Amino acid sequence: MKHNFGAGPCILPKEVFEEAAKAVLDFNGTGLSILEVSHRSKEFEEVVVETERLVRELLNVPEDYSILFLQGGATQQFAMVPMNLLPENGRAAYLDTGVWATKAAKEAKKVGHVEIVASSSDQNYSYIPKDFQIPADAAYFHYTSNNTIYGTEVFEKPATAVPTVVDMSSDILSRKIDVSEFDLIYAGAQKNMGPAGVTLVIIKNELFGKSGRTFPTIFDYESHAKAGSMYNTPPVFSIYVSMLNLRWLKAKGGVDVIEQENIIKARTLYEEIDRNPFFKGTAAVEDRSRMNITFVMDSPELEAEFLALAKERNLVGIKGHRSVGGFRASVYNALTISSINALVDTMREFEENHK
Repeated sequence: MKHNFGAGPCILPKEVFEEAAKAVLDFNGTGLSILEVSHRSKEFEEVVVETERLVRELLNVPEDYSILFLQGGATQQFAMVPMNLLPENGRAAYLDTGVWATKAAKEAKKVGHVEIVASSSDQNYSYIPKDFQIPADAAYFHYTSNNTIYGTEVFEKPATAVPTVVDMSSDILSRKIDVSEFDLIYAGAQKNMGPAGVTLVIIKNELFGKSGRTFPTIFDYESHAKAGSMYNTPPVFSIYVSMLNLRWLKAKGGVDVIEQENIIKARTLYEEIDRNPFFKGTAAVEDRSRMNITFVMDSPELEAEFLALAKERNLVGIKGHRSVGGFRASVYNALTISSINALVDTMREFEENHK
């Protein structure tokens, strides 16, 4: 058995894979594969309706918000957000907490004025900045809730009176949130919601047309909302598998239940990192992510040896990003506690071998 700690595309539940595999051969008894069925067919339209309903139910999305299934990943949202929300003479406020936050701000600067309200680049993004000021006249405030590369997570929304936009690509559906505190949420699906190819956008309807700009229709949130996420051909297979995964999450008891499981998984691994003399965490303790757990070895020259042992023990995807080095265990919803225990056992085995 492989234990998949990959940062994304990532692990999904076995039963979701099995159901999706059946649909590749025959989707809902149509005699057609889900890969070839028309996106305008009644059968697929029902998939979109159910997927939207599940998102709304699992996250308790208010009625005055639209739920969109788009393409282009979070990267496309880096540009769509300012195009839709930033007026010609306005400015946007951005919190810089890592590579993806930096890229989001970089794209926004191509559209209009951007102010970086705080950054943790001075310590290689190992912490979340605190006590920064958000301009009261900003068109919106943008931040990234979980930083996959650096292993930090924002658990409480920064206080501000301006519209708040958040990139939740790697922690959406992993913990409870109050959607009404946010004005726009976006997330690539390939961490906790489904496979790569579809991007979830949850947007307060009053934001439509907010920038007053003229830009291509394909980048207009309102156009996608009016078309029910079918302004252009949607990513059919990715939406379908996301629906299956959301069904799985609902059957488990929803976000409340998965959050408790995620707390236990993260706590178990962090406790071993802090206990084992060969390893140490890289993120500030108070900002440690539950989704992406980053750590290094006290003796870097032993890292290759540990990776080799991990491979022998069927641990996949734990090599850290080059920006941090060491190791990264991505602990998304579908990863089981047995996989966490397998990693912990391997860390203890390595310790025992070097006594």
